[in-house]
Parts: sequence; C-alpha cells; structure tokens
Amino acid sequence: MQINISGHHVELTEALRNYVGSKLGRLERHAENITHIDVVLNVEKLRQKVEATMRMAGAELFAAAEDEDMYAAIDALADKLDRQLEKHKGKRTSHH
Repeated sequence: MQINISGHHVELTEALRNYVGSKLGRLERHAENITHIDVVLNVEKLRQKVEATMRMAGAELFAAAEDEDMYAAIDALADKLDRQLEKHKGKRTSHH
C-alpha cells in the first residue's frame, strides 16, 4: 500500500508523515487489496482539514475530517475510512 501525503498551507513534518502512516497503515488489516491512499492536509485559519481518497480493487472511498487539532482530524479521518471499509467489505460478501 502506498500513501501519498501532500500539504496545502501546512509544513509536512516527519512527525505528521509518521502519524498519518501509522493511522492509515492499520486499514490494511481489513483489506489487503488497497493499492494506494492520497492524503491532503489543509490549514485554513483555525480549521485543520484532512481529506483522503483510498483506491482499492473494485472501489474508491473518500473521507474528509475537520478539527482544531491536526492530529485529532487525522484520527477522525482514519475512523471514517475504517467504517467505510467495513461497510464496503460487508456489502461485497453479503450477496452470496
């Protein structure tokens, strides 16, 4: 799984890169067919915004989260993607 991280009006420190990598890396325990994730970190005045597009075989999932703290926004984004991945997995397997 490849994680592409870009920043808009924010300096991407090594700590932020490692934190995003560790949080989104745990998504692989649900699905092995994730090809890559594009993450955009954005700062607008007091709002910290994180958006991610996850591409996998047969699906493309998108999630966005906002918070006053960048790390809290990354946590919320990981939780949203986790729920979407579980829902997609359930839909895929429940038809048979």
